[in-house]
Amino acid sequence: MKIHEYQAKELLRKYGVVTPRGFHCISVDAAVKAAEELGGKVWVVKAQIHAGGRGKGGGVKLARSLDEVRANAEQILGMQLVPPDRPRRPEGAQPFDRGRR
Repeated sequence: MKIHEYQAKELLRKYGVVTPRGFHCISVDAAVKAAEELGGKVWVVKAQIHAGGRGKGGGVKLARSLDEVRANAEQILGMQLVPPDRPRRPEGAQPFDRGRR
């Protein structure tokens, strides 16, 4: 089963497991609003992908201000994250479509 971190946390909470607070955001403004609602002085902006190594690939960023939350969210939401342990597709190559034969 492939689920994202935020989905796993929702499932765990449903069964009474305590998890860190966080929000699933699909826009930069939503990320800033989430940071404001969470409060504190430090936030982590994370990409949600079905692969390991997202931190090494640039998909996990520490922010020490709301301006940094905004900048990190802009960067992460605009990137095509490929973890470093996954081979990159050669330029110009098309992805393999398993649905077609």
